[in-house]
Amino acid sequence: MTFTATVLTLYPDMFPGPLGVSLAGRALGEGKWSLQAVNIRDFATDRHRTVDDTPAGGGAGMVLRADVLAAAIDAVADDRPVLAMTPRGTPLTQERVRDLAAGPGVTILCGRFEGFDERIFEGRGIEQVSIGDYILSGGEMGALVLLDACIRLLPGVMGAASSGVDESFETGLLEYPQYTRPVEWEGRTIPEVLRSGDHARIEAWRKHMAETDTRLRRPDLWERHEGARVQSPSGARRQTKDE
Repeated sequence: MTFTATVLTLYPDMFPGPLGVSLAGRALGEGKWSLQAVNIRDFATDRHRTVDDTPAGGGAGMVLRADVLAAAIDAVADDRPVLAMTPRGTPLTQERVRDLAAGPGVTILCGRFEGFDERIFEGRGIEQVSIGDYILSGGEMGALVLLDACIRLLPGVMGAASSGVDESFETGLLEYPQYTRPVEWEGRTIPEVLRSGDHARIEAWRKHMAETDTRLRRPDLWERHEGARVQSPSGARRQTKDE
């Protein structure tokens, strides 16, 4: 099964963009995934190819029309989930990325202007997704981010299956610090433990650093990690050493 991505956009020339190089580009060339960029404007029905209109109730900007969006979605609809990139969506997580990468692919709707006519979400069962608490000019950059996150997890894309195991967010923690040669650089040396050859000590150090960095840099992640850690497999809360 080939992972298939369809992107509905007003700017199809933005694709594959960065997905055409490095791991994703090589995998695209090898047929490990496929990409189709579809111009939403092709589904407008008037001679001006109008895709937007003024906001109901007044206000600045323009809103993408539900009828035009629906026509574009219906033209490519199949068993793949349909996602819309919007800052009003649910934050994208590594867990959701893994779920999407394990499926047949995605159809991604990219917004522009003031966003989408709200009726399109219920009318076509669209999942709203956000890549962060900031505003971009359109959904295309978010679509590229989402696709890159999925593609790297496809079988055969990364050089070794273990390459992504210890990375940030895979275990609910940030990744531990990494070092490489030279041993000393500008008076700074690689931690002794990493040069010890003692694999048990190295693993313990990496675990400690991942936990420490997560606690200091991302207290939100640490809180979720701790909440999951104190739950037994059956869902019952474990007693901690301080209780």
